[in-house]
Amino acid sequence: MKFRQLLLVLLATLSSVSCTSYRKVPYLQNSAEVNRSGISQPLYDARIMPKDLLTITVNTTDPQASIPFNLTTQTLYSSSETEQYRTTTQPTLQRYLVDNSGNIDFPVLGTLHVGGLTKGEAESMIRERLMSYLKEVPVVTVRMVNYKISVLGEVSKPGTFTVSNEKINVLEALAMAGDMTVYGLRDNVKLIREDATGKRQIVELDLNDADLVMSPYYYMQQNDILYVTPNKAKAKNSDIGNSTTIWVSVTSILVSIASLVVNIVH
Repeated sequence: MKFRQLLLVLLATLSSVSCTSYRKVPYLQNSAEVNRSGISQPLYDARIMPKDLLTITVNTTDPQASIPFNLTTQTLYSSSETEQYRTTTQPTLQRYLVDNSGNIDFPVLGTLHVGGLTKGEAESMIRERLMSYLKEVPVVTVRMVNYKISVLGEVSKPGTFTVSNEKINVLEALAMAGDMTVYGLRDNVKLIREDATGKRQIVELDLNDADLVMSPYYYMQQNDILYVTPNKAKAKNSDIGNSTTIWVSVTSILVSIASLVVNIVH
């Protein structure tokens, strides 16, 4: 009878520990509640920030009319044989660096304030300015060349990643970094962000909570940094080896079992 009681106590303890650990693992656990809310969010559109690199193309049915607004640059390369610099035969579009005030210098139009605008808003503004110089409504396309985010901490492949479509959410960023390791805290992921004024903030995200998809921090902005905090097990492993940690854990469990046996017997 006492042995049966001991087994029941051990099974209950192990079950409680396993359930508690499991609850900290899955992402977006209360998704049914979020789905029932029926709240829709506006589609995300990145805004132009200082130090962004932009390419801007202007197209019309008359190619000659749009040439002054599509500056190109020649890329230089060196020849080991002649020890001279030559240009490539394929020119590339001029890239416009957004300064700290949110401005760029655009051909013919001069200084344009694009900071804080979405791509669509910037395209509309440039299109309106061009109407004074063109006989027809031009097609203006603005692209961000250096849209990138960084993922650090307890992930399989930390690094900085370029996002070609200029739109990425937190879960997609983790996927690019190979997802979290077993040592990552799902309920304490830090998002580091700097706005157009230089103000920095650190936001704690709980990836176990499905309300994350409704958060204004669900989509990452260019130059955001995502840091996955390590759990206590990883902190212990940084001080002592994995094998030592295992033996310490085993010893602790054996001591606990011995203590239970003594209490039940007496």
